[in-house]
Amino acid sequence: MTQQKPVSIRFGTDGWRAVIADEYTYDNVRACAQGVASYLKATGEAGRGVIVGFDTRFSSDRFGAAVAQVIAANGIPVKIFSASAPTPACSFGVVRENAAAGVMITASHNPGEWNGFKVKSAAGGSAPPEMVEQIERRVEAVLAGEEKVQTGSGSYEKIDIVPLFVEQLKRVLDVSPIKRSGLKVVVDSMHGSGSGIIKQVLEDGNIEVIEIRGEVNPAFPGMTQPEPVEHNLQPLTQAVRDNGADVGIATDGDADRVGIVDETGRYQSTLEVFSLLGHHLLGRRKEKGGIACTITMSNMVDAVCREFGQPVFRTAVGFKFVGPAMTDNDCVMGGEESGGYAFRGHIPERDGALSGLLYLEAMVMAGKKPSALLADLHRLTGPHTFRRIDAQFDADKRAAISEALKSAEPSMLGGLGVQSTDRRDGVRFELEGGSWAVARLSGTEPLARIYAEAHTDTERDAILIDLQKVMGI
Repeated sequence: MTQQKPVSIRFGTDGWRAVIADEYTYDNVRACAQGVASYLKATGEAGRGVIVGFDTRFSSDRFGAAVAQVIAANGIPVKIFSASAPTPACSFGVVRENAAAGVMITASHNPGEWNGFKVKSAAGGSAPPEMVEQIERRVEAVLAGEEKVQTGSGSYEKIDIVPLFVEQLKRVLDVSPIKRSGLKVVVDSMHGSGSGIIKQVLEDGNIEVIEIRGEVNPAFPGMTQPEPVEHNLQPLTQAVRDNGADVGIATDGDADRVGIVDETGRYQSTLEVFSLLGHHLLGRRKEKGGIACTITMSNMVDAVCREFGQPVFRTAVGFKFVGPAMTDNDCVMGGEESGGYAFRGHIPERDGALSGLLYLEAMVMAGKKPSALLADLHRLTGPHTFRRIDAQFDADKRAAISEALKSAEPSMLGGLGVQSTDRRDGVRFELEGGSWAVARLSGTEPLARIYAEAHTDTERDAILIDLQKVMGI
């Protein structure tokens, strides 16, 4: 008989994720739920209650029910989704109900065999590091047998969150001009929990919304994982071309990220889209306030903010850092390279549907197609091209690679001089002419993430090659 391996549950940049039936079991999910309940009781906030949400993944609704049962058995009021919904709907629910916290059952963009456990703060954003640390400690106590999971008969309520979330999006954004625009839009929900959201927001207008991959399928067929990046969006590209659409909008598995395809079927990178939306908010909408983003976000953001006299606030990778920076500095928006963007007036959390709607607003206000919006941005910032490499390595090499990362002090990368270094998360090198590079290690996998942005593909790729050599990969 094979002995079960010991489990150590660690929350990464946004929650705990694992393979279903391997480490992601009902017992371990209940341990996480008990950790949240114990934390809330220790802080005296338990009486405000918890919102529990779940996405379209295999058994997410059942895992969500297990969480609700444990938290309710601890004497804490609980409201759980009546049906699958996006992660930002859970965050919105926390704020709407004035709850102490939220739990979202989702593995976001991971492959279909995975699931996860995200914790949301009372502010509606990703749980901050100090909250995560205390919950982790209590989860470990459960796993070690030092604390018991409560299994009493506590009751909980169901909440129909989707209609409430749709109305919230309409409050945040005046969608009337978009509904009158006559645009033809293709929405790719990637079989995830964003299905129907944008269509409901824009219904009964002079706009055609065509949805593809809107049916629930937890296997996420045709893609390795439901992440709205170029190689996963060929169906969206084809649908835009076949229908003569003005734009394609994709949301990931739990609909907190966005991907954009222009009217020709060209994919716009996550850095282009974020910078373009910043240009829209500060330029056309004339909003005042800075932009918060991670160290892996484009330097186009800096150029946009300089143009409109607003600051940029850089953070380590993870929305648990971006959200607080956005709130503390009253920023108009916050975002990270993965395609998750948040906006002032909503919640300090990524929202793929709102990102897509704001992109439509930019098109309507400018009277331009996506390719022309990007051209406007590049006239201000100059051309930029970006690429990320996820380089795997043998686990026993982690210490050596980590040391190489800490001590790396190259004078040049890709033929460009290094002007400054930022080590708040891995290392970021600012290069001549506005180019940059970042190298950082995954906290959960033997994986090095290597990023570069430059003015040409040739420069960018040369930077990436040199940086891999510096790291010994």
